[in-house]
Amino acid sequence: MVQRYRSRISGPLLDRIDIHIEVPAVKYRDLADGREGESSRSIGSRVEKAREVQRDRFRGSKVHSNAQMTPRFIKKFCEPDAAGNRMLELVTDRLGLSARSYSRILKVARTIADLDGSDGVREQHVSEAIQYRSLDRKATS
Repeated sequence: MVQRYRSRISGPLLDRIDIHIEVPAVKYRDLADGREGESSRSIGSRVEKAREVQRDRFRGSKVHSNAQMTPRFIKKFCEPDAAGNRMLELVTDRLGLSARSYSRILKVARTIADLDGSDGVREQHVSEAIQYRSLDRKATS
């Protein structure tokens, strides 16, 4: 039923959504685990730093965040390293991604790099961004 419902969502509509992931149910054992993860304060601090980097990056333009980047800004600020480029080429060919999906992946990868405190977009940032395109993977399965 889920697959039938998903098939009613058009590709061009999915292309306009930056992140789509499936969130599975959490097992009791994981809920009851007493280990602490990263604190909300720590996460908030990283997000604020990333937003400041973006404000500085786009100062003097009408763009305020990575999500609003134009193709010119994507080319300037989202160029991945060589390994990231190879990964994008492989995934784009294998999944038949549209140009819009490709651009979305690059913008999300740039945001992940900002959260990581990285000046450049690296393979691990591209890899994570690709993982957030789960409906693209299901559409070709």
